[in-house]
Order: sequence, then structure tokens, then C-alpha cells
Amino acid sequence: MCSLFCGTGWWCGVKMLDWGEEGHRTEAEIAGLRSAFIQEVAVWHKLDHPNVTKFIGATMGSSELHIQTENGQIALPSNICCVVVEYLPGGALKTYLIKNRRRKLAFKVVVQLALDLARGLSYLHSQKIVHRDVKTENMLLDKTRTVKIADFGVARVEASNPNDMTGETGTLGYMAPEVLNGNPYNRKCDVYSFGICLWEIYCCDMPYPDLSFSEVTSAVVRQNLRPEIPRCCPSSLANVMKRCWDANADKRPEMDEAVSMLEAIDTSKGGGMIPGDQPQGCLCFRRYRGP
Repeated sequence: MCSLFCGTGWWCGVKMLDWGEEGHRTEAEIAGLRSAFIQEVAVWHKLDHPNVTKFIGATMGSSELHIQTENGQIALPSNICCVVVEYLPGGALKTYLIKNRRRKLAFKVVVQLALDLARGLSYLHSQKIVHRDVKTENMLLDKTRTVKIADFGVARVEASNPNDMTGETGTLGYMAPEVLNGNPYNRKCDVYSFGICLWEIYCCDMPYPDLSFSEVTSAVVRQNLRPEIPRCCPSSLANVMKRCWDANADKRPEMDEAVSMLEAIDTSKGGGMIPGDQPQGCLCFRRYRGP
């Protein structure tokens, strides 16, 4: 995603997809890319919510396409297709969490970020849209630190018949067991991914950092592996995580219920990984905790 000045008085973000130089892709590959691009635009253009990145426009390959940047006007190759969306200066939520990996986040910030994401997903599900790649890399922050869902490259309208939605779609570490297994799934796969994101927001850490792809897949499906919840995590928040990443999709809450659960959490007394008398942060993840 790059940024440009739209000529409307504000900055925009541009997601560019390159079909590759002529001769480097088969007709079938190009057709597949075109279809995926059309699907993304079809989903994104009709969405309107404070926690979803606003769609502005799109073009599918044009020799007449020019973009005005800070350094002047540039012409794009005809094999480039673009999605133009609102520009969010805060960057990816993932990057923000990495920056705060050592000092962690105040509990009220954790809950607010989680609520933004939950409300955005609740809206998508109310529109019968399944994102299918919910992860902190696909969430962007505006200048007030509001989370907005982005990247609808694999999103689709939820199938009325669950058997019509199968296959491994998403990002390892966030994928629900039924998706990893290639079983039929529905919007509850997003709920599972949200549970992993909630843990990540609270801990400012990576889930399963020491496991390979195959180890994660096997352990999540066969051993019910989930990220370790720190002892200092309030039970009210830990309960949301556990319910969202339940192995049984039917037992996971709907996203609007997750919103209500988060709204009910009292953040006035703290409860995050920054103890009031210990500025260095929670000790839960230290390798040696002493006797």
C-alpha cells in the first residue's frame, strides 16, 4: 500500500496489484488474478463503517493511468490494477504492536483497539461478508488510533451452504482448526482469528514464535494449541479470548456478542501488562521467574 494526494484535499492509499510482465504468466493465471481483483472490489466498494477502511475507487489496467505523488506525476504500466482507499497515517496495527512489544499497552488502550476491530467485524458479518484473513497486519490505524479493517483480497459473501466454503484461506497462526483441516466453515472462522488478534493486542507479542508452519497446523488441530494467556490478564478479557478461539465453531460467540463482552469490561482499575508499581511491564513472559 502506498500513499498519494487525491486532488480532493486529502491523502489516499493505493493498493497496487501487478499481473507481471507479458509472457511471465499464463492466461489462466491472469484470469485468476483478474477474478480475485474483481471479487475484492465487489466486496469492498459497498462497505461503509467507521471501523472499515473507506473504498474510493479502482481501475483494472489502463495505459492512461497517472498518479499525482509528492514528487510529481507518475504513469503506471497497463498491467497494474489499483484499489484506492482512504489513507491511514497510523500504519498497520501489527507495526504498532511491535513498537510496543517491550513496554506493552495500557489496558484501556487494549480494550479500545479490540472494540474497534470487533465492531468492524460485527458490521462485516451483518452484511454477510466473511473476511477470511483477519490478522493485525490487515488492520490499519488512523491519526486518532482508531482501528480500521483493510485488505479484502480473500473476503467473500458468506455461503448459505457451509459446504460451499472450504479450503485453507487466511494466514497460519490465525486460521481456525476447521479451515486448517479443509472442512466447511462460516463467519465463525473470523471470530477465531479475532481471538488470536485479541491475545496479540494484549501481549504485544507474536503467537507461536518458536513453531514451524507444520507444527502450528498439527498442534492447533490435534492438540488444541492456543497462545498462552499471561497470569496477569483479567479473567474478563481472557474469557473473550477463550470463547472466540474455541475448537468448536458453534460455541464461539457472534461478533456482536464479543462487542458486548468487551464493552462490559471495566478498565478503570487497570489490568493490563503494565503494573502500576512496575513500569517495566508484566513479568509473565520472562523466561526465569525465580523461586
